[in-house]
Amino acid sequence: MFNAKLAGHHEIDNHQLRALAPSIFAGQAHAKVSDRYSFLPTSEVVDGLRAEGWAPVWAGEQRIRLSDRKGFQKHMLRLARVDDLHRTQAERPELVLVNSHDRSSAYQLHAGIFRFVCSNGMILADSVFARISIMHVNFDPAKIIEASFKLVREMPAIADLLEGYKDRQLSTVERRAFGEAALILKYSSLEKAPVGAEKILAHRRSEDARPTLWNALNTVQENMMDGGQKDYGRRRPENRRRFFGKTRPVKGLDENVRLNKALWHLAETLRTSEPLTADHMRDHAEVSGVN
Repeated sequence: MFNAKLAGHHEIDNHQLRALAPSIFAGQAHAKVSDRYSFLPTSEVVDGLRAEGWAPVWAGEQRIRLSDRKGFQKHMLRLARVDDLHRTQAERPELVLVNSHDRSSAYQLHAGIFRFVCSNGMILADSVFARISIMHVNFDPAKIIEASFKLVREMPAIADLLEGYKDRQLSTVERRAFGEAALILKYSSLEKAPVGAEKILAHRRSEDARPTLWNALNTVQENMMDGGQKDYGRRRPENRRRFFGKTRPVKGLDENVRLNKALWHLAETLRTSEPLTADHMRDHAEVSGVN
């Protein structure tokens, strides 16, 4: 039986993949797709990636409301290079594959980062590694393989980028501004957020204590994805204490991708800019990375 707590640390075989996301193994496309739709189950694409040195390490599928979509819905896999599976320190690059068999998604490839200390799976912004989207019409699985090696070629540049994040020290003002901007990305405004910036920036382990951009990004991403933060210290306008509830985990695949990319894009703004004010970061969150 697959242990969800170890997700990302070990290769997942087809039996485990089927239990986690049955739609990967669809036997046909949804009845409502057009005649031009080229059907190839995601499982065969995964087999092709395995043959080229990629190993599935995480899988999930979209929750659905309409029963006729069951078994065809959007699904996501994270794959690592087989040579990287033995690594247990720092980070490794990953390939993030998204697809569906019900017209809701083309084949999508994104670049990801897996951080071992917290089993944290991130997805890079399109400004760092442009998403590759391949339509099902006249679909050629070789395009997926070709795209996967584009990520391999860019791995050294991504590693250099991470070092830049680790070297970028944040001031107290910048760190708080990043937390507030991140809350706006998820809740559209600070007033609607159930917690304040200090809660979403609260690190869970000593490794994240230093005020670097990398630590802030990982802390905020992990807290937002996992949820569970409570804030009893927030006050109403009349200065009375009020409990706003707690943050909820991100469960939807679309929201997972959107929020991951938006947070990374926000971090890129800090990495490539002079020290920014809180107002500037909040304005940036309101106009970018939200859709």
